[in-house]
Amino acid sequence: MRLRCGLAFAIGLLASVPALAQDRMPEIPADKQTEAQKKASDEFLAARKVPVFGPFVPLLRSPQLMLNASNMGLYLRYNSVVPLKLSEFTILLTAREWSQQLEWQIHEPIAKKAGLDPAIVEAVREGRRPDAMGEDETLVYAFATELHRNKAVSDTTYARVVEKFGEQGAIDLAGINGYYTLLAMTLNMARTALPPGVAPPLPPLVK
Repeated sequence: MRLRCGLAFAIGLLASVPALAQDRMPEIPADKQTEAQKKASDEFLAARKVPVFGPFVPLLRSPQLMLNASNMGLYLRYNSVVPLKLSEFTILLTAREWSQQLEWQIHEPIAKKAGLDPAIVEAVREGRRPDAMGEDETLVYAFATELHRNKAVSDTTYARVVEKFGEQGAIDLAGINGYYTLLAMTLNMARTALPPGVAPPLPPLVK
């Protein structure tokens, strides 16, 4: 009797897990893609030199949106006036804000390679304000945090960002926050899976 009850409890518990973990929009096999999806996949490969991956897998369900998002990402990653280290810092802040595991898993090593202090990365991962940030990092942290949590940027923070990076920098920085929010929302909606064998890097946020 106890065994049957325990088994029933375990089955009930497990039944709630797939809904959280199942990838709703996995990779579409080439032979299952529409003509528009095939064309978008080919254009993506030509532009990025890699097949459709990560957030672009669910986005491929809307081929033109996927291509437009990819092009915006290429600009924000490689042509923005915001230095790469600060751009990657912003991406990690956005990933943490949305608890987006794959976005974090992709960008954490890139951020460290770009020179972001591992102690800063760890603080963000844990949901804490980093203790020791440089002037530029403090500014980017304030800008991103205000945008995500206050849905606006204070006059003081805005003026400092424009002084440091110009009006284009303010737009690019807002764009990085917004673009990676789009990707995080897409990944969370689609429940896009981490690579096999990779444990979720972000712990739950303490409320």
